[in-house]
Amino acid sequence: MTPDLWSIAAFTFTMAAAATLLMLPPGIALAWVFARRQFPGRTALETLVLLPLVIPPVATGLILLRLFGRRGIFGRVLESAGVEIIFTWKAVILAMVVMGLPLLVRAARSAFEQVDRRYEQIAATLGAGPFRIFFTVTFPLARRGVLAGALLAFSRALGEFGATILVAGSIPGSTRTIAAGIYRYTEIGNDAAANSLMLVSIMIAFGALWFSNRLAQS
Repeated sequence: MTPDLWSIAAFTFTMAAAATLLMLPPGIALAWVFARRQFPGRTALETLVLLPLVIPPVATGLILLRLFGRRGIFGRVLESAGVEIIFTWKAVILAMVVMGLPLLVRAARSAFEQVDRRYEQIAATLGAGPFRIFFTVTFPLARRGVLAGALLAFSRALGEFGATILVAGSIPGSTRTIAAGIYRYTEIGNDAAANSLMLVSIMIAFGALWFSNRLAQS
């Protein structure tokens, strides 16, 4: 592969890794809430979080564009603070987080539901508070499922295209990801470059999914 293609692959891997790290705290929190708490609006909130799984990615991208564009609710606030999101690397991470979060939440929620609550009750009787119980009992017991969900989310972020192309575009050296690169090189007839990026994408995604499946089965 040429240096430009390696640069695209490295950029995509870095953005996907950063997006995965960013989605872990809210993803784990939401998964725990959905697994352990009942409250008004819970179903609506869960549906909203999982919505990107079932609507077209370009629709998700359009929603993000409306929200974070200069005329959007969040976009106006960020612009007043001197922060630009749309058509920057930040938009790449934003799209990856939104598209990968549902997979993390689903897997982590399942992991939390499988934790035997008797261990938590025992810890509570010994005087442990909610946060200590979570970090010393609940999360360690669910960590394999959470990590499997994180790897799934990373794989999804790695291959994200529809939402990313709308909010970040495909700017060479700035926002072009592997998926956007494959599309662009195929469009201009550069099959060699497109095939090279495709192979890199498959290898990284295969490794992440293989490891995720091993964790889920163990």
